Amino acid sequence: MNILAHAFLGGADDDLRLGGMMGDFVRGAPDPSLPEGVRRGIVLHRAIDTFTDRHPAVVQARGLFQAPFRRYAGILLDMWFDHCLARDFAAWSDIPLEEYSGGVRQLLAQRRALIPERMHGFIQYMEREGLPATYADRGTLGRAFIGMSHRLSRENPLAEAMPVLLALEEELWRCFRAFFPELLAFAKGHW
Repeated sequence: MNILAHAFLGGADDDLRLGGMMGDFVRGAPDPSLPEGVRRGIVLHRAIDTFTDRHPAVVQARGLFQAPFRRYAGILLDMWFDHCLARDFAAWSDIPLEEYSGGVRQLLAQRRALIPERMHGFIQYMEREGLPATYADRGTLGRAFIGMSHRLSRENPLAEAMPVLLALEEELWRCFRAFFPELLAFAKGHW
């Protein structure tokens, strides 16, 4: 799961949502000086990632990818699932996607002092691209894969991933619809 899903899966608790979004930018144990709820959000982020990686529908979806994309299937699925959530957001939330996205960026701005330095560049990228709402747009997703391909240290096929994902779109939607309600129930158990 990516930034939209991790924020959403934190529920209405700003600390859990903030910690969830920070999870990929924190290594090791969460800083004990962080508010307890933010630390719980980081732990929830990690639990969500583990649940996702082990879910049978996700395991099956990873198997749909052929080399050289199979090695990057986890990254591709994390971002594709944010795309699925964004495109179908009204089915999951009473808050319109644009409003929710603005609230996510506002939370990040208000709590900037708690955010790890290595996340600040990503927040600027979010502002520039209108994320997380614009994950609903395939063009945004494609540009994100291109950007990621340049940031990884080794040669990779991420810049060419969109045609592969679009060819698997129907099967990946089925996976998301089977998996996401269970993930949401799992996350609610941590609120």
